[in-house]
Formats: sequence, structure tokens, C-alpha cells
Amino acid sequence: MSERVLAPRNRGFLFLDSHPAGCRQLVADMWQACPAPSNAPAGVQVDDGPVALIIGSSAGYGLAATLAGLKRAGIRGIAVSFEKAPTVRRTATAGWYRTAATADIARATGRDLVFLNGDAFSDSMKDQVADLIEQRFGGRLDYLIYSVAAPRRTDPDTGAAYASVLKPIGRTNRTKTLTFDDEGVPDVREVETKPAEGDDVQQTVAVMGGADWERWIDHLAGRGLLADRFATAALSYIGSSLTAALYRQGTIGAAKAHLEATARTLNERLDRLVGGRAVTSVNGAAVTQSSTAIPGIALYTGLLRGVLGEGLVPPIDQLAALWDQLTGAAPLVLDEEGRIRLDTFELTDDVQAAVAERWESATTATIAELADVEWFRAEVRRLYGFSVPGIDYGAPVATDIPWPDHTS
Repeated sequence: MSERVLAPRNRGFLFLDSHPAGCRQLVADMWQACPAPSNAPAGVQVDDGPVALIIGSSAGYGLAATLAGLKRAGIRGIAVSFEKAPTVRRTATAGWYRTAATADIARATGRDLVFLNGDAFSDSMKDQVADLIEQRFGGRLDYLIYSVAAPRRTDPDTGAAYASVLKPIGRTNRTKTLTFDDEGVPDVREVETKPAEGDDVQQTVAVMGGADWERWIDHLAGRGLLADRFATAALSYIGSSLTAALYRQGTIGAAKAHLEATARTLNERLDRLVGGRAVTSVNGAAVTQSSTAIPGIALYTGLLRGVLGEGLVPPIDQLAALWDQLTGAAPLVLDEEGRIRLDTFELTDDVQAAVAERWESATTATIAELADVEWFRAEVRRLYGFSVPGIDYGAPVATDIPWPDHTS
């Protein structure tokens, strides 16, 4: 097994390597931060608990959904993600190492959770999942969490390849954004993004909208695998008016609107079919590998943390609340659009007014006073296993970590 000392190498917010020990500790920290339910059983039991499918389980809110599902709801089942293995020259992706750590937690707690690595958009993955549910988990699925952020999707029916883009709709957008130089010094600058053109919106909706979520439901229902009162939730985001032109009112926002419309359609069908339910869960702002790619989001999130401090609710706490609502441990609370809202801490009038005031004042000279830039930079590094407390980054670490084995 290869061992080497790993130092962070990055291009902006994208890191070229990941630190296995840091990723493992990050998962352990999330697990510890998630409170156990008050009625948690004293013993470890493998064959009970609801059967769940988490699609997009290795990063961000999908990782939080997996860990919170294990701890809050005692789930077993299947987790799907798409990660790259280690090579001679490069480490595995951070999600690969996070998955290995999550699998160890599931095993230690006696939960039969299978981790599959592959393209969730493909019908071959859907067949593999359906076969496992049928053969290993009693032929009935209780919950499906859909948390997919991807740049491309191939339609299994037509073979057409779609690519998502991050663009405003109708006009060019100029916004402030936050970057860091090689020494970690923050810089606030303006960036310009040209508007969507041609079929940009349709392509983005085809990748990031509700088509694949609905295809998963159709596939599983066609195999007769949906349990009575089956529930599914797709994870979404609305965000602030400060970022709306590029996000909620842009191409990604069009995809999120399609996702939410799909939820309403699925909800009616599932109610008739199995007395089930489909919802979208609107989560609050967080530092994720997806969000750091969006101009303005880094600045907004750093300012939001500057306003809220520890009041910024982390993904693991939000997803614990989602599981409580889905399982009936807490009342299901929906807005007028039928969405679960876990972002209320972020979007109150007073919080948004305070962030907007700081946004207007934010420059390279003032940003350290207005935003929690050290927290934000450390959060980005932690996505890849760096800057995690308790890790000796001067020590060699094994990088050739195997993908969790589910054959036993």
C-alpha cells in the first residue's frame, strides 16, 4: 500500500489531491456532530431499520444525508456515488475516501449499507440497485434521497449527451466574488458572466432537473420495489437575492424549478400508487464542492458566516431534521409549494439585510472585517481532507484505500 506525505495543491477552489486521513476524520466529526435520536436502540441490529437509497452519497448534502440517515433513522440499503480511484500519480477523489470512512461507520453500527460507484444517470446502475433491493433487502424500498450535482448526463433512451452550464438568463451578470491567492490572502473582485444562449437552459435542465429522479422512481416502481408509504426527497436550494441572478434566476435555477415541479408530479403519482410522498428539501447555504464553483457564492457564504457565526446550521444538522420529518419523528412541515424548508435560518429579513449591507461594503481591504474568511478557506480545504483538526499533515499516509466491499 502506497504511503506519502500529502500537501494541498490547488487551482483556486479545486484541489488536485485529497488527504485520506483528513477525509476520514471529517466523516468521523460529522458523525459525532449528528445527535442520536432519543429512542435509539441499545443494541446493534443488522436486519431491522428502513431500507433507503441515497443517490449522490459521497459529498456535501448527500454525504450528510447518508450519515444522518444512519444515525437518526437507522437506515440500511444502498448509497450511490461516482468517484475516481487512486492511481500511481494521484490520490483518489475526496469522495472515495469519505465513502470508505462512511462504510466503516455503517459496519461498526451494524447497518447493512452497500456502496456502489458508478453513473447514477445510467440504466445499468438502476438495474444494479433494483437487483440489490430485490435480493438483499427484502424487495421493498422505504426512502430515496436524491442529491446529484453533475456537469453532464447521457439520456439512456436517446443516447443524447447534455451539459449543464452556470449562466444568467437574459443578460450579462456582473457580481462580486471572493478568491484567495497562493498565500491565502482574500481578494474581492468583480466577475462577468455572459447570458445563456441557444439551448443552454434546456441542456442544464436535462442534467440538473428532475428527469433522472423521475426515471429512478419509474424504474423502481416498475420492478414493484416501492414499499407502502414510500417517501422520496430531492435536495434543492433557493438562496439569497444577492446571488439570484446567477443562481435561482439563472440556468441552475431553471433546473431547480424543474426539480420542484417534478416533485409535485411524483407526489400525486406516489400517493395513488403506494400512499407515498415526494418532496423537495430546500437546504441552507454551505461550503460544498459544487457551491464553490458558482461566482458570488463564496463571498455570500463567507459574509453569511460573518453575520451568523455558529448560527450557520451545518449540513449534518439540516439533514438530521430532514430525516426526522420523513420518518415521522418530527412533524412534516411544508411551504405553499410543497417543499420542506431547512433554510429558514438563512433567509430571515434581518439576516439578509445584514448580509446585504456587508456585501455592499465588501472590498479586498474590508473583507476580513466583514466575512469569516478564515473559516471559509478552511472549509474549502476540509472538503479535500486538509485543515482538519487532529491530523498530522507531516506524516506519510496510505493513499491506496479500497472501495468498500459489499459481497460479504
